[in-house]
Amino acid sequence: MAPALSHALAALAPPPVPGRHAAHDPGLAPAPVETFIDLAGPRRWAERMRELQRLATGGPRAGRAERQRHGIEWTIERLRRGLGASSPMEARIARLAAAAAELAEDLSPAGQDCLRTALDTALTGTATLVGLFHLLRTASSYRDRGFAVIFSGLEEAAPFDLLLRRDAVEAEVVCDVVSAEQGRGLPRAAWLHLADRIDADLQTWLAAHPGRYLLKMTLPDGLPLAADGETLAALHASIRRLLAAQSRSEQDAAVVLRLDPLLLAGAQADETDTLARLRREFGPEAQLAVTGGDGGLFVLAARAGREDAVAVAIRRRMAAIAPTRLTGTRPGILAMFIEDTERAEWRGLRDRLELEGEARQFLTCPEARPVVAVTCASRFELLGMAPPDAVADGELRFRNPAHPAARSAALASAVLSTV
Repeated sequence: MAPALSHALAALAPPPVPGRHAAHDPGLAPAPVETFIDLAGPRRWAERMRELQRLATGGPRAGRAERQRHGIEWTIERLRRGLGASSPMEARIARLAAAAAELAEDLSPAGQDCLRTALDTALTGTATLVGLFHLLRTASSYRDRGFAVIFSGLEEAAPFDLLLRRDAVEAEVVCDVVSAEQGRGLPRAAWLHLADRIDADLQTWLAAHPGRYLLKMTLPDGLPLAADGETLAALHASIRRLLAAQSRSEQDAAVVLRLDPLLLAGAQADETDTLARLRREFGPEAQLAVTGGDGGLFVLAARAGREDAVAVAIRRRMAAIAPTRLTGTRPGILAMFIEDTERAEWRGLRDRLELEGEARQFLTCPEARPVVAVTCASRFELLGMAPPDAVADGELRFRNPAHPAARSAALASAVLSTV
């Protein structure tokens, strides 16, 4: 590994002194992010930030979610403006940005072109920088465990992303991102757009009917991952009919609605407190929204007609990519990044052993024959958050005991199960 890349990856290691972070060093920013922006192209970066600003104006809830989803980009922009890294998470983003820029210096011209293409793709449409930063963090973690790391996907257009070498043993690593939205019966993005859409109607209704209300919505067939405007308009119309008729319930093939007084002992008319209390009552799969006004409070609680299956979606994604992205000539590792998940949801997937169950089921399938291990991580690990929000070891890892390399001493630190 060339010195430049070695230095870049080493910069991602946790600070050696507990409680102290490079983020508080004024010299850390903005230079690293400026180099990253130079790699993307200053004009392209400015265009992207204007685009993200437009995405964030689609409504208060949906806009806030967009800003959170593109939090890496917004953090880099704040650092570019010279505000400095004020938290460990911002410092970590700055180090990842620096690693990307230094990786470009270490790659061949062809590899640099591939990296710039990947970066441009990450700065287009609804894409984010998560995939690239997941790749850099994964490479850093293997280097910290004593592996030589080669970016074969960039340098050689290999189907896998990283090649690990240690003691004459090699392994292929695929870094993939799968959205938790793919396993939800009621995708969060669609729900937030619906909640924003009907907010004005609810405030008008509250003004005429002071009090506190709970509208329960059940969507038997859920919503498609990319619900179109027509679908949301139909649901909006159903809610407006219910309110106009001053009825307690309405039902059609797409939605079941029931309006009741909100009975939540001790709840104050505060959105954060109310949502927390309702989350405990309705469970992690419910989608909630609160509309307040001078007339009182209106809470929406929605569920699909089936349970969420986020872990199942991850298993299906692994089964789809393993045969095409691993060559089968070396042990393979699937480094899965689970995007668009929140703290409670991510913790629940682990505590209920859903990820472990689906990963181990996948490892028994024919598609998993080239796979020696599966790892799972989220933004909470990427940004270096502490347990229980994040996994203590930085990733969940499940070894495939049926693989011939499962007991390889050279690969042990990369494949041994963490649970």
